Amino acid sequence: MGYSIEQITYQLTWPIRHEVMWPDKAVDYIKLPDDENGIHFAVWKNRKIAAVVSVFIDGNRAQFRKLATLVSQQRNGYGSALINHLIAHLKHEDVSLLWCNARVDKTGFYEKFGLSKTSKKFNRGEQEYVIMEMNL
Repeated sequence: MGYSIEQITYQLTWPIRHEVMWPDKAVDYIKLPDDENGIHFAVWKNRKIAAVVSVFIDGNRAQFRKLATLVSQQRNGYGSALINHLIAHLKHEDVSLLWCNARVDKTGFYEKFGLSKTSKKFNRGEQEYVIMEMNL
């Protein structure tokens, strides 16, 4: 396998989020006001973080946010590994619905895991998003 997935502190997600998602914005742009309430996972490769994701559980519903893989590490399956890990973790936590705000151009990736597009769309910054969800 050559990598591991571990739970991390939210502060460790910030450099990856910033570099991958919004490199032209200030680092505060990628911080979430409720980061301290989330569960954060990372793919570690060669003792460095290659990808991150954050999940926020509210009762029996959970939202994952800020899935990001370093450009140099993309296409190695790390994003898929994180989502599969997240789904397994949430099933263990008795979460019944998983959802996310997906960039419209990334919906095909999320559909591979069973997430479906809803009719709810919105724009943030220059990006168009659609809410996707799945029953666990």
